[in-house]
Amino acid sequence: MSDRMRMGYYPSHLTSFRSLPVHTFVPAGDARPAPRPAADSAAWRLAADWDTPFERVWRGFLDEVRTEDVVAVVVGPWWTEWDEDGIDPVLELLAAEAHRFPRLRALFLADVESEESEISWIKQGTVTRVLRAWPELEELGIRGADDLVVEPLRHDALRTLRIESGGLAPDPVRALGGCEFPALRRLELWLGTTWYGGDCEVADVESLLAALGRCPDLRHLGLQNSDIQDGIAAAVSAAPVVAGLRSLDLSMGALGDEGGAALLSGQPLTHLSSLSLRHHFMTGELVGRLRESLEPHGTDLDLTPATRRSRGVEGRYVAVGE
Repeated sequence: MSDRMRMGYYPSHLTSFRSLPVHTFVPAGDARPAPRPAADSAAWRLAADWDTPFERVWRGFLDEVRTEDVVAVVVGPWWTEWDEDGIDPVLELLAAEAHRFPRLRALFLADVESEESEISWIKQGTVTRVLRAWPELEELGIRGADDLVVEPLRHDALRTLRIESGGLAPDPVRALGGCEFPALRRLELWLGTTWYGGDCEVADVESLLAALGRCPDLRHLGLQNSDIQDGIAAAVSAAPVVAGLRSLDLSMGALGDEGGAALLSGQPLTHLSSLSLRHHFMTGELVGRLRESLEPHGTDLDLTPATRRSRGVEGRYVAVGE
């Protein structure tokens, strides 16, 4: 997101979103709420708890806050005990009242910690519904990808899209390739592991990279947290869209010497201001070659290695799975 989460590798609650502090809304009468900020000075977090269903939180928010001034909303857990239906009922509530949020520019779906639900258990839904409801939305963040549906569409305002997952299925990735986001500047996808539904193949990534050529303002690309990080690195090394980037993030995955060598032998990366390969499994020799190739050009490199569990490819793992 525009405000990077300070979270290591374990998804945690957002403390800021769209450069605004996150403030959890508490309906009047449920508890003694903290003083409320002005509607446009916070990213409003809406979450159910054991005693308060999401519908009550939502209705209280509509009644008690000047929603016409709200610019950012963060949706936390929407279940009181467990989630059976996924986020679609919540998306229906939001979309039905979109006219009451004319200034909304940023939305985060599923600000959920592992104590509330593991990332691979979070049930999403047809998230492009909110893009249709808010044609002026500029930032969309999504955590979790179980049952995630992306419908190909054109959206002229979206600048930042981030999907965090332990396993992103091929269909949403292919659908993103069918979308038109002419204003997109930042795209971050955690592709995950096959153990949790991350079954994308390199061909899916290649198709997405080709489609991103329709995003002339794209400046940051993250293709992260993948079992197939070597193949992704090879695809990136030949993708024309990379020439327009300022930063590239291939971190959190099972990147080894094969992927590192592909980056070195492909198109020049010396124009990048930053390249993150954090959590990698490359040898010291490849790390040294990357430093020699890029650091003299001022590229900020993050080459922090992962802790090896065992030797060989079978010892590699993604940073976020379950």
